[in-house]
Amino acid sequence: MIMGFVNNENEAETSTNSINFATENTPLIANPKKSSQFKTLANIFIAIVGSGVLGLPYTFKKSGYILGIITLSCVALLTYYCMLLLVSTRRKLESLNGYSKINSFGDLGFCVCGSFGRFSVDLMIILSQAGFCVSYMIFVSNTIAHVFIPKIENQSFLGFTPKKWFLWGCLPFQLGLNSIPTLTHLAPLSIFADFVQIGAMCVVMAKDVLIITYNRPTVQPFGGFNVLFYCVGVCTYAFEGIGMVLPLETEAKDKKNFGKTLGVSMGMISILYASFGALGYFAFGDDTKDIITTNIGNGIVSTLVQLGLCINLFFTFPLMMNPVYEVLERRWSQGSYSLLSRWLMVLGVTLVALLVPNFADFLSLVGSSVCIALGFVFPSLFHLIVFKDEVGFGRLVLDGAIVVISIVLGVSGTYSSLMEIFAPKT
Repeated sequence: MIMGFVNNENEAETSTNSINFATENTPLIANPKKSSQFKTLANIFIAIVGSGVLGLPYTFKKSGYILGIITLSCVALLTYYCMLLLVSTRRKLESLNGYSKINSFGDLGFCVCGSFGRFSVDLMIILSQAGFCVSYMIFVSNTIAHVFIPKIENQSFLGFTPKKWFLWGCLPFQLGLNSIPTLTHLAPLSIFADFVQIGAMCVVMAKDVLIITYNRPTVQPFGGFNVLFYCVGVCTYAFEGIGMVLPLETEAKDKKNFGKTLGVSMGMISILYASFGALGYFAFGDDTKDIITTNIGNGIVSTLVQLGLCINLFFTFPLMMNPVYEVLERRWSQGSYSLLSRWLMVLGVTLVALLVPNFADFLSLVGSSVCIALGFVFPSLFHLIVFKDEVGFGRLVLDGAIVVISIVLGVSGTYSSLMEIFAPKT
């Protein structure tokens, strides 16, 4: 049975019937400002493009550039379709009597499946956002070690490599940044991070083109079938932005053309990703590293790019963890600020980063285990539940097929990623 906010008030009320505390059905976003079509397109671009793109050249090396591009395109199309399913499901529920405004992915899960639906979405959001931040810490520590002490970056001191010492060094600063209770003071960092990300990608691609002109290493169009699931995981991670679709559609002034705007954004991002991954692989061939920026040398421009990305991801960390804090504080401290839960999460992220040495391997793990569930399984499952009595047999089969295939891809990709992470590195 589909569940709505109004129909489940008793489930979310406290024993005192207080309305001052955040509860399970408290929307996380209220009274959003409307965005023009161009701003909506830009916001979609910013919400999706992230650090995952830096692992695509290494993934193309493992999969082959043709298989990599095909996989990337299929993941982009499926991501776009599932985003539209979320929007369609939200619009259907809001058109029914007795349903209040649905502002977020968690709200939608609560409407469709009650507390279990919201808990499932919240859990995946916590795992995905924390996973993104683990990859940030891996990138920052590995890059700093590569830039400043390249000759001894893999040597051990007192049981730890320089990369792990840098990770521990980041911890106290992240504890301080993540103690900031409001995003207002962190908002300028988001704009800075976006410019650095796009600028760094342009510089890396330009250097790739220059290298290709005089160095043409051997590249393969297809890798083995055994790396397909690994590739799906990284590509899914790179397109992860499903949690922002409903808020962005809420803010859009022209909701009628939101699907078209979303499609244009996804097309642009797909072309950018495919170009970035292919150029990186074409430039370095079998020498392509898990973090492509470590391939571009240690000149002034290269060093500035790498340090800029480190600063970008370092300060993006608390922004990415904010949804985690919202969920935890809403569930366990009635919406009030909790320094302890924040510090424990930062410590947990750091400890996981210490155990995972390879950047791209971890992207594949997060993409396969968490992002596939958020991006493919939940949207198609929610759509199937809500529209099961209204759509034809073909649409029901399509929704069900996406659920089943996504689960198979998720389990297989998770296994493949874990094998890569724990396999001996030469």
